[in-house]
Amino acid sequence: MRLPRRRSRLLLGATLIFTGCCVADMVGTAAASEQDIRRGPDILRIGNGPEPETLDPHRGEGVSTTNILRDLYEGLTGLAPDGSVIPAAAAGWEISADGLDYTFHLRDRLRWSNGEALTAEDFVAGLRRSADPATGSKYAQILSPIDNAAAVSAGRLPPERLGVEAPDAHTLHIHLQGPTPYFPGLLAHPATFPVYRPGLQRYGRDFARPGRLVSNGAYQLRDWVVQSQVSLVRNPNYWNDAHTAVDTVVYVPTEDLSSELKRYRAGELDCTYAIPMSQARWVRGLFGAELHLAPYLGAYWYGYNLSRPPFKDSPQLRQALSMAIDRAVIADKLLQGAALPAYGYVPPGTWNYTPQAPTWAAWPRERRLAEARRLYAAAGYSAEHPLQLELRYNTQEDHRRIATVIAAMWKQGLGVQTRLVNEEWKVFLQNRRQRAQTQVFRGAWIGDYDDASAFLDILRSSDGKNDEAYASTGYDALLAQAQQQPDASLRRGLLEQAERLMLDDMPVLPIYYYESKHLVKPYVAGWTDNPLDVHYSKDLKVLPH
Repeated sequence: MRLPRRRSRLLLGATLIFTGCCVADMVGTAAASEQDIRRGPDILRIGNGPEPETLDPHRGEGVSTTNILRDLYEGLTGLAPDGSVIPAAAAGWEISADGLDYTFHLRDRLRWSNGEALTAEDFVAGLRRSADPATGSKYAQILSPIDNAAAVSAGRLPPERLGVEAPDAHTLHIHLQGPTPYFPGLLAHPATFPVYRPGLQRYGRDFARPGRLVSNGAYQLRDWVVQSQVSLVRNPNYWNDAHTAVDTVVYVPTEDLSSELKRYRAGELDCTYAIPMSQARWVRGLFGAELHLAPYLGAYWYGYNLSRPPFKDSPQLRQALSMAIDRAVIADKLLQGAALPAYGYVPPGTWNYTPQAPTWAAWPRERRLAEARRLYAAAGYSAEHPLQLELRYNTQEDHRRIATVIAAMWKQGLGVQTRLVNEEWKVFLQNRRQRAQTQVFRGAWIGDYDDASAFLDILRSSDGKNDEAYASTGYDALLAQAQQQPDASLRRGLLEQAERLMLDDMPVLPIYYYESKHLVKPYVAGWTDNPLDVHYSKDLKVLPH
């Protein structure tokens, strides 16, 4: 699925503002805003998956949320259309000979969307806020290369001890605890974005609401109609506004991909979030070049809740369920060839990395199933005493279809009795984090930068996104060693060893590797497929049509 290519760093960026109402007022603007969705040559209308959970760059976590954030905020670095790392708010930077010290130089005359000057201290404040455990950022771990970040995130040191400082208004100095070749790519991620300090001081966590949020990206927030749309307009104070072609961007949330496809066919959307994978061949035949299928640094899995029975202290049971799944049927038939079967965790095509897989991945189907039955029995289950479990997923047709097929495979191969539970995105995320109700749950991850650590780090015992509650001292130690290893070849070996150890423990059940799947109208110019599937609206143009 992934085209092997050298890319030392990559990532995301962006966030928002508004012109005069709060969320409660949004219902009254829905009718007028619907006109934005339907017409206008200077309007880009984008299908965007689940409703964003927040517009706070340091607390957002879903792909649909970061799509909006990277339009509205800008980090020190950004991504070119091909996914390579480029200067953004920083005009350039220097790296010390030992790779531990980065000095960034901000562009001249950077402004917030309200016209006030943006300084290096705003970036310092954003990084400290992201690392501060009081913020509750699920991405705090992404800052771990920065000196003292782990201690700050754990509450052992105050945020002021984070290894970042602003010697003057235009200079930012960042000290790392170990060489990190992908570090510039990290700084395009929303977790590293600056924060408008007066807004934060006045409103606290509510600073990211419409009418309050001040941003520094190419766009600012005009309105947010919950479960309808998020509308953005050009930010005239953006340093590169002269090169922004699209005046208005409308993000339309749609969890039902079939409904999104209908809106695209009706001309109500210019780009889709995805396509229904069950219709991939039909869509390919109908739309031809409008369908963009591309290699993508993403993986889809099921997570086991290791904090309580039946999966706590039962690696045999976890392995049995994993071995009983026929991934080829899921990828080739159910998903119609728009995915690649996954037996490992880190996607193929990741820079300087060889994908890992358990030895049984190469076994014939019948041998795998026989071993699955043996492990299932060793875990204490049988036809007379079948495993009864709950499989939880967030609302979306493809997730439901995959869960239904996997439950049938478990039933036929092992006798497992599975109850499917589907939940709205925000409820689903909350239940995953709390772990009180979950047993098996849908999981997925899209690389925030082009490095194996983008995937492996979220299974650290201390990571805020480790909803599986996986805790392995050996795994954590290997990642810590890799973080301090300056030699790229030795670092790669440590990361690959960590993935093999994790696959032996099986805290997650890999299912498939992603391809990005978008329908894009022929009149949308500038769309370039890239492994992180990042597309800034400022790089696109809506041609006359």
